[in-house]
Amino acid sequence: MFPYYPINEFGPVMKGMVIGGLGIFHVFLAQFAIGGGMLLCYFQWRDNRYGDTLARRFVDGYFRWLVLVSFVTGALTGVAMWFTTIQVSPRTIGMMVDEFHWLWATEWTFFCLEVASGYAFYRYAKVLDGRTRLALLVLYAIAAWMSLFWINGILSWQLTPGGWLDDGSVWSGFFNATFWPSLIYRTLASMAIAALVAAVVVNLAPSFDQEEKLTLVRRVFWFLAPMALMPIIGGWFLAVLPEDSRGWVMGGSIAMTLFFALGAASSLLIGAYAFAMLVKPRLFVNGATAALLCALAFGATAGGEFVREGVRKPYTVRHTLYSNSITEDEVAHFREVGSVTNDPYPLVAPEQYPSDQLGLGAKVFRMQCGICHTIDGANGLVHLAGTWSVDQLRLNIAQLQHTKPFMPPFAGTPEELEALVQLIRWEGEHRPEQWGETSDPAVLEGIAEYMKAAGTQSMVSRPEQ
Repeated sequence: MFPYYPINEFGPVMKGMVIGGLGIFHVFLAQFAIGGGMLLCYFQWRDNRYGDTLARRFVDGYFRWLVLVSFVTGALTGVAMWFTTIQVSPRTIGMMVDEFHWLWATEWTFFCLEVASGYAFYRYAKVLDGRTRLALLVLYAIAAWMSLFWINGILSWQLTPGGWLDDGSVWSGFFNATFWPSLIYRTLASMAIAALVAAVVVNLAPSFDQEEKLTLVRRVFWFLAPMALMPIIGGWFLAVLPEDSRGWVMGGSIAMTLFFALGAASSLLIGAYAFAMLVKPRLFVNGATAALLCALAFGATAGGEFVREGVRKPYTVRHTLYSNSITEDEVAHFREVGSVTNDPYPLVAPEQYPSDQLGLGAKVFRMQCGICHTIDGANGLVHLAGTWSVDQLRLNIAQLQHTKPFMPPFAGTPEELEALVQLIRWEGEHRPEQWGETSDPAVLEGIAEYMKAAGTQSMVSRPEQ
């Protein structure tokens, strides 16, 4: 039996935007923490090797920022990510935990080690010798990167589950086609974000004079040098993407193409500025410029995360779970018995609908469309399909996976489909107080024929192993 879950409404805000917006902020903070640990190791090493007191002052000052942001804000947004995903797409997060629970537990263990070593450094660094300070920072950096290692495998499994589709092996799914390029790319991004945030912190620190700021900024900018590898790693990632997913990025979906371009252009601008900084010894990055570069890095993170989420369409777990939390096998079943027949959760303010058919349409929308669409808000169906005739609505929704290949097939009865059509029309007409129900049997027979001709499978082909 299909597991129905409590429904959460966000008004005109698309549910995916709630997860996406929070996720971008959390990823930026997490990658900053990972790269920041590496950067601190480098400066502590300089202090140990060369007696670089400027490096030691930087470590002691910068780490307070790192602790404040990554341990407090980062940890809170991490918890918030769990909370929002459970609210919006509980079946997806449930499948991920069910498949990878021991790997999640391993990641949490490394996170605990990250917190413990980081706090130990924050609390006792001033009374420790340089070798012990470096050991704590190396432990922190390794733990932070290992957190990324485990999470990256689980997230990349959603896009390219690979051999897991056939043998169900955890390791076949974890070490999938996009695992290594995404891991390396995120590592490079972490180093770049840490360097840019460090440049901001150095400029804001009143304890450094102008010459000291110039020296520190030049040193942190060397952490941007590995960005030169990003085009190669990005090309590797695109090459191993499934053909349809690569097609969304390369023009098949204008939104994904634009966000991909945003990420690439932002990274290119940062890289160009870093190159100029490294080849011109006296070029100085002031606080305003460093903040602007950080904003570009945030834009690149946003573009990359949007693309990573978007190229999975029409799935949240490829060839297993559709974006509306319906499995491939359940589509045909729901076309026979209905998708909301056993839905136990009532509508919010059901009295607003002037007919039972519109109420049914609202439940169908909530079940099958609400994760990615609103009615007339962000990505609203009225805006997307409001100009279609009633026959176009019936035909296009019945063969949705053909009309829009990045969307899952409609999983419901002809009666449910017609109810959804009428709901869109009623909303498009500004909710008149009177609205008649469809009574012509020929309409439902026509819809049934449309659905039969479309089939129950997504147009995204399943790879042969």
